[in-house]
Amino acid sequence: MSGGGARGLAHVGVIKVLAEHKIPIDMIAGTSIGSLIGGAFASGLTPDEIEKMSQGIRWRHLTQPSYSPIALLSNKRMGQFIERRFPVTKFEELKIPLSVVACDLKKSERVVFKDSGDLVMAIRASCAVPGFFSPVKYDGRTLVDGGVMDPLPVDAVKEMGAEVVIAVDLLGCGTEYLGVPKTALGMIFKSAFILLRTATKGQQHDADITLLPRIAHIRPDRLNQNEACRLRGEEIARENIEEIKRLVSG
Repeated sequence: MSGGGARGLAHVGVIKVLAEHKIPIDMIAGTSIGSLIGGAFASGLTPDEIEKMSQGIRWRHLTQPSYSPIALLSNKRMGQFIERRFPVTKFEELKIPLSVVACDLKKSERVVFKDSGDLVMAIRASCAVPGFFSPVKYDGRTLVDGGVMDPLPVDAVKEMGAEVVIAVDLLGCGTEYLGVPKTALGMIFKSAFILLRTATKGQQHDADITLLPRIAHIRPDRLNQNEACRLRGEEIARENIEEIKRLVSG
């Protein structure tokens, strides 16, 4: 499950369709919002429960001022949100094995959390977009968003032993909402998304099938678009369900 900010409910739409068609989900790897949605499902929440959990949520429920010179916000409230709503908060208690991908900013290396330990910390780290959210300090590391190095963590789920990989890429669809940048901030956003799209395209080829929900028109900071994202996730999963069944049965 890739990153993608507020587009994350598209992941829920995909999971919902897979569950309807009895497609087994034996393990999950997630980066950024993919780690949050993947963690929710792996902890035992159903797609409907995850959707309900997201209703009415706003950034103020997940973030707060960081008072740091290197970031605008802290995602500490995200951790509190997870603790209140997830059935479990330790990797060893999850119903489905999960890998959460972050990046060690000091060492410029990918960090994968799995098997045991603090799920809340791992998800916060994986969602800590550099510049926007303060890095998460853990075990001597300075951790930021896994999308910096691994926006579509196909490799992480293969390392878990996955034989058939269904990748859901919320970044490869593009950024129609931006158009031609007219400001410096717009230029930064546009350039960042081009880099992320390039990275995910390289990783798509390592999956058995990659689902690309049609959400290029939806800004990744608009949490009020959750329903639209979920429906686009369902749509792309239904379009590809026969191919997915063929892969799983083969």
